[in-house]
Amino acid sequence: MKPDPILSLISLAQKAGKVKSGSFMTEESVKSQKAHLVICATDASDRTKKDVQSMCKHYSVPVLFYGTKETLGQCVGKEYNATICITDLQFSETLLKKTDALNCEA
Repeated sequence: MKPDPILSLISLAQKAGKVKSGSFMTEESVKSQKAHLVICATDASDRTKKDVQSMCKHYSVPVLFYGTKETLGQCVGKEYNATICITDLQFSETLLKKTDALNCEA
């Protein structure tokens, strides 16, 4: 089975120290304008998705719904994670280009 290029890039960003994980850290990064992209698990609760989408719209941060809580968690060395954010512009742009190429929901 071929590795998922999006999840691989998220893991690489994590290793580079460019990922904040969890709802508190994600919210803090967005509000302090350090987040360049927020990724929310597709199996997150409807309330979490709505809150993330609303916050990102307000702060003009792109949001991507991708993966599951388990796969996002594995990327950042945790068991489960519903939301993460990328704090590096280049990683964010690359992730968005890759998801566009794969026709993912953004």
